[in-house]
Amino acid sequence: MTTSATEQRRRYRRQTVRVLVEYLSDAGVWCDTAITLGAGGMFIQTDAPLPIDSTIKLSFQLPGGSLLHEFEGRVVWANRPSRGASDALGMGIGWSDPCASQRLANEIEHLVGIEDEPA
Repeated sequence: MTTSATEQRRRYRRQTVRVLVEYLSDAGVWCDTAITLGAGGMFIQTDAPLPIDSTIKLSFQLPGGSLLHEFEGRVVWANRPSRGASDALGMGIGWSDPCASQRLANEIEHLVGIEDEPA
């Protein structure tokens, strides 16, 4: 069995989620859905991904949680619309604050009702 390049470079476990995320950049404010979440960042499903290296501020609540998480991050990769593309459209966000990402990782470990994805 072979391991894809994506799986080889992934450093953190991810959880499959459906979390509403509000995010702000120099270009405006948006509200979209994150479909994966982990200590390293999240994937936001959107038809209009921001440019790579865009800095953004995000806020969201975890499923069943009451705490509002506020993070700074940057767009590290994007799936843009193209003919015949089968991947979900959107953008991968990497967290900028390692301490905050560790706190989030601890909270994710205790969540119930979200699906674990392999590292």
